[in-house]
Amino acid sequence: MRTGELGPAQRAEALAAMAERELDVLVVGGGVVGAGTALDAVTRGLSTGLVEARDWASGTSSRSSKLIHGGLRYLEMLDFALVREALKERGLLLERLAPHLVKPVPFLYPLQHHGWERLYAGSGVALYDGMSMARGHGRGLPAHRHLTRGHALRVAPALRKDALVGALQYYDAQMDDARFVATLVRTAASYGAKVANRARVTGFLREGERVVGARVQDVEAGGEYEIHAKQVVNATGVWTDDTQAMVGERGQFHVRASKGIHLVVPKDRIHSSTGLILRTEKSVLFVIPWGRHWIIGTTDTGWDLDKAHPAASSADIDYLLEHVNSVLAVPLTRDDVEGVYAGLRPLLAGESDATSKLSREHTVAHPVPGLVVVAGGKYTTYRVMAKDAVDAAVHGLDLRVAECVTEDVPLLGAEGYRALWNARARIAARTGLHVARVEHLLNRYGSMAEELFELIAGDPSLGEPLHAADDYLRAEIVYAASHEGARHLDDVLTRRTRISIETFDRGTRSAREAAELVAPVLGWDKDHIEREIQHYEKRVEAERESQRQPDDLTADAARLGAPDIVPL
Repeated sequence: MRTGELGPAQRAEALAAMAERELDVLVVGGGVVGAGTALDAVTRGLSTGLVEARDWASGTSSRSSKLIHGGLRYLEMLDFALVREALKERGLLLERLAPHLVKPVPFLYPLQHHGWERLYAGSGVALYDGMSMARGHGRGLPAHRHLTRGHALRVAPALRKDALVGALQYYDAQMDDARFVATLVRTAASYGAKVANRARVTGFLREGERVVGARVQDVEAGGEYEIHAKQVVNATGVWTDDTQAMVGERGQFHVRASKGIHLVVPKDRIHSSTGLILRTEKSVLFVIPWGRHWIIGTTDTGWDLDKAHPAASSADIDYLLEHVNSVLAVPLTRDDVEGVYAGLRPLLAGESDATSKLSREHTVAHPVPGLVVVAGGKYTTYRVMAKDAVDAAVHGLDLRVAECVTEDVPLLGAEGYRALWNARARIAARTGLHVARVEHLLNRYGSMAEELFELIAGDPSLGEPLHAADDYLRAEIVYAASHEGARHLDDVLTRRTRISIETFDRGTRSAREAAELVAPVLGWDKDHIEREIQHYEKRVEAERESQRQPDDLTADAARLGAPDIVPL
């Protein structure tokens, strides 16, 4: 079984190896597109490196709505090509590439008008399902159905009776976006890609006008590496313009950041067996099932402040509560909100008519020899973006390179997942874990859960849940550092787990236990443990303070009150 272990030793070895000999492709940016690009390149037989300035998925790719979807609202915009492409990718992920990570999720669309709205919306949902089936990748989801008001209220009793006259129910899919990216990175590493997080590009290497690599700073241990590559791919999302500025070339397009915020509330606050999709004056609002929680989002506002830590203001939170409360029989209050997170969408802003229309579509450019830029797009279509980026890079290589194969390359944990799922009761008996715990691990790690079972067998205390976040086992915290590339407490509580948004204390009560669990893996002494805990607590307090501010400017200033990384 491939493992793609990403512990401290593997990171150090990867940085040294990348600096030792010229790569075919160096990918800059460890979000979903960068990770997907590294996997695409390495599975074509290219020597591949991937560097990320902070943590894997620490930007946009850990702060999405957690949906893998075709984009039902894009049908209304008549963007059939984008929807068709996304539906194909949704099917591939559900059925073949990541069935352990991507799961079906039902949504209820309340109808507010008799007659015409059911015909109009019903036709759109029927077309959505039809397009999915036509691509041969729609069998994993139930078909949509029409509901009377009475039936809809039985499915979602939380809805006000006067908020609907009937409803439609359809299915899309969801995943843990940060976990998905970490698994993509590990999969690329398992095929031979050299990967390092906390490795910041400080400049590009040039030979005349040609880009021949990058200078990379090791943010953790200090020191700088020169990494040479025949082609460099800039996949830095909302940081695309900043990365391009290092080359000194004006791009063919610009990337504009749009902020979207989400609220997390406990499952018992909204009585429903299905997610909800609500129309707003600007777009749509989702209420998404998320384990023992709901995710409510999102907003869509321009953002030109700090990209690393977009802040949610009090006005953002009020906007979401106001819109979701318009249909709920028992309104939500601020006291119901467990977690809040804000992310930035990378939207294309063109300088000509040819690119100004792109918005949620993606584009690939070759601004100077040796450098490829990929930007825009949506999470669901990351694999297509990665393919297009590598195709462009291949044009600059003096090699015969194979075609993209990622349509047939399952992510780590997918192979054998369904067999293990069928055997979960037997696994529970063998490991001594409750079957619910086994299901939890299988749906987060797939067949890689066997590595966690081995950790627990070696130290039974790791089979116990965290005291203040009992959805997660202690083994998962250790595994985050030993196998998944977590370097700091923030990485563990915010991205390898979701404790930072799934508990009312935002993870502060779990911080010490988690820090002490990863300390032996990461070589922390007592002083370092204390610094990690203090840093995490300051980050949480800065976020809370930002969410009390009235607008973006004051919220941003409050969020910047916490330092970005733990001081050495």
